[in-house]
Amino acid sequence: MRAEINKVVEDSSRKLLQISSPPVKHWLLRVIMEKGDEDSMMKQTNRECAEYPAKLRLLSKQSADGTWPISRQKRFEEERGPGPPIGWTYVTILRNQYTLGDYITNIDEGHVRASFEKVFGWQTKEGYISGPWTNAFPLPYYNGFAVRNMQQFGLFDDPRTQRLIRWILSMQRQDGGWNIPYIQDMWYRPKYRCLKKRGFMDLVESEDAPAYDPKDYDDIPSCIWSTVMAIRGLTYHKLLHKSAAVRRGIDFILDRFFKRNYHASFYQSEKNWTRFKYPTYLGSGLSALDILTWNGYGPEDPRMEKPIRWLLAARTKEGFWHVSERPNPEKDQWITVVALAALKRYLNMY
Repeated sequence: MRAEINKVVEDSSRKLLQISSPPVKHWLLRVIMEKGDEDSMMKQTNRECAEYPAKLRLLSKQSADGTWPISRQKRFEEERGPGPPIGWTYVTILRNQYTLGDYITNIDEGHVRASFEKVFGWQTKEGYISGPWTNAFPLPYYNGFAVRNMQQFGLFDDPRTQRLIRWILSMQRQDGGWNIPYIQDMWYRPKYRCLKKRGFMDLVESEDAPAYDPKDYDDIPSCIWSTVMAIRGLTYHKLLHKSAAVRRGIDFILDRFFKRNYHASFYQSEKNWTRFKYPTYLGSGLSALDILTWNGYGPEDPRMEKPIRWLLAARTKEGFWHVSERPNPEKDQWITVVALAALKRYLNMY
């Protein structure tokens, strides 16, 4: 399979290089073709990234406080509730930080640093950030998303980032994974399973919320996709790659590759494994492979062979990978460069 992967990486990289946007080309040159900053093509690509219109538009829409505008309806819904980070303002910040990271943006461009200060301002004394859809309990998925962005923009050593990392680690469950508190454990108990989600949430968010101890629910499996995003957040910086907690989380993911998620509340269908999604923070087999190879999982682990063979087989005759929902040339470039990065890392571990 080594020769096959090598040919796929070389052929698809060559074709992608001919059509890619500046930021996709940057990642293609750096991660797959392993070009340094002194390479003439990389220098030119970085100059193009600095003036990339989509990046400049996104920066121009940002307010001085680090937020971005949200729709009138979303704003109305947010103002009716407790306010940010509950609501769409927080989601928009996370998504735009992620996109700006893809676009090769520095934290001191525009008001990017202010967006992180805004998020840090919502951090609780326990270390997590509430929201975005309830303040009754924290969501490991979104906290993993937030801490991943912090690290990409150079904030790994910030004490506030470290507090969030420690909180995520503290939420790891006995089986190695993570889940959404209440929704993915307590709600299954006979006392509550008759309630619809809104009724159950009303109870959890009320002053009479039932006592909650996650250790009472070790018999219920963790959520695959919450675990994927928690691991992604913990390991963007490589310091934790070999930690026991990360290895347990990765084993949880690998042992369930292509399997149905236990929880109906979060991408339950096994079809999510084989759907190509961009942005890649959305749960999929590609996002999982990106994380697994980033953490050093390669041919020495026999569990990796089937996912890698699936990824190779999903490549089209034109040499690219395509988003599953509908044709989208821009997203297809991103999907392809992420797929090539995973294959390249796997190849380098032979």
